[in-house]
Amino acid sequence: QVHLVESGGGSAPAGGSLRLSCAASGSTSTVRCMGWFRQAAGKEREGVATIYTGGGITWYSDSVKGRFTISQNNAKDTVYLQMNSLKPEDTAMYYCAADHVPFCSLVAANFGYWGQGTLVTVSS
Repeated sequence: QVHLVESGGGSAPAGGSLRLSCAASGSTSTVRCMGWFRQAAGKEREGVATIYTGGGITWYSDSVKGRFTISQNNAKDTVYLQMNSLKPEDTAMYYCAADHVPFCSLVAANFGYWGQGTLVTVSS
């Protein structure tokens, strides 16, 4: 089992920045993929960014590419999402996800562990 706890959400003006963190605990030694997904009100959950913890390879959705950066700590049990140049359409609940299989992608179905989410609100 892997337990994920997100932090760092909040409010920011358009053009501002926020940094999300996700700390993993439990069976983290076999986790190979971690990432961030988001769900806006009335919309489906979408992949934002994921990282293969074994080699640091990253994937980004087109909507955040160039603005958001996913990274991990040396222990590979915490991932971060640096969000710059925020837009009102980035407003959503952001969820951290993880899984043991190294099939990192932006598909939510590939992840078996989820955090409770942290709310990000971007004002225009």
